[in-house]
Amino acid sequence: MNQMKIFSGSANRPLAEAISAHIGVPLGDAPVAKFPDGESFVKINEDIRGQDVFIIQPTCRPQNDNLMELLLFIDAAHRASAERITAVIPYYGYARQDRKDEGRVPISAKLVANMLEKAGANRILTVHLHAHQIQGFFDIPVDHLLPEPVFAEYYAALGLEDLTVVSPDVGNVKEARVYSQLLKGELAIIDKERLSGTEVRAGALIGTVEDRNVLIIDDMISSGGTICKAASLIKDRGARDIYVAATHPMFIPGSIERLCAAPITRITVTDTVPLSDEAAACDRVKQLSLAELLGDAIVRIHKHESISELFLRKLRRPEELTRHN
Repeated sequence: MNQMKIFSGSANRPLAEAISAHIGVPLGDAPVAKFPDGESFVKINEDIRGQDVFIIQPTCRPQNDNLMELLLFIDAAHRASAERITAVIPYYGYARQDRKDEGRVPISAKLVANMLEKAGANRILTVHLHAHQIQGFFDIPVDHLLPEPVFAEYYAALGLEDLTVVSPDVGNVKEARVYSQLLKGELAIIDKERLSGTEVRAGALIGTVEDRNVLIIDDMISSGGTICKAASLIKDRGARDIYVAATHPMFIPGSIERLCAAPITRITVTDTVPLSDEAAACDRVKQLSLAELLGDAIVRIHKHESISELFLRKLRRPEELTRHN
């Protein structure tokens, strides 16, 4: 561990501090500043020659500023002769622009991958990509973590009976099936059509939710349109309590008000990005930490150990989940 250095950008310093505390490696000295004209400036005030460097920086709002800061961090570490540079990106911005589905549009997720590699990143550690195939946009190793151990342990501790796990669209079925197996529930699927960036249509429901508790699984919440339409459809079909688990809390203005008006008992998110003030003040929103999961992954990468073993552990008993008390 003496050859490991961990640095944090400005996007989510509390998460970086929690990771640092979990693995017992202090955050490195690397202040981030802004010039009067708005340009970002990064300086690493430690000797990192020959070190295994991890840079923690989600590319959440403001996306462009945080992405540029991450690129500058990587470039600074590369020019300081770091042995290996791992970009720890809890939330990978531009992930929804992963294909050319109409003429004359960019594949932005691929462009971001190119920039990270060109800046000098040797490895990527990220959480719950919007499209798993984004891993193939890189020519360097990508470790893709999912929050399944954290969410599944939390909902197992609640002891929900007669549970149905619902995928809000066809693309999320595989992950919803994993949760249904972990929580010993049934599986249901909603046929969703996206009409615009903020408007969706929830169509047919495949599966049974009548007189059952429901857990909706998704990778992120932004406008809340998908979740609200899904919750309304499920409630109309006779569901009891409706819970939501979404990895990235990308709440835009107005989304919390919209979600509070929907028939949802609780919304569980992680700390891949900071919560907005509105979300933090909402008693329906519960934030769980991925610091332990990310910290364990960082240690395994440093020691050249398997990352997949993190997901082979059995769910802990409710009395062992002290971090949720």
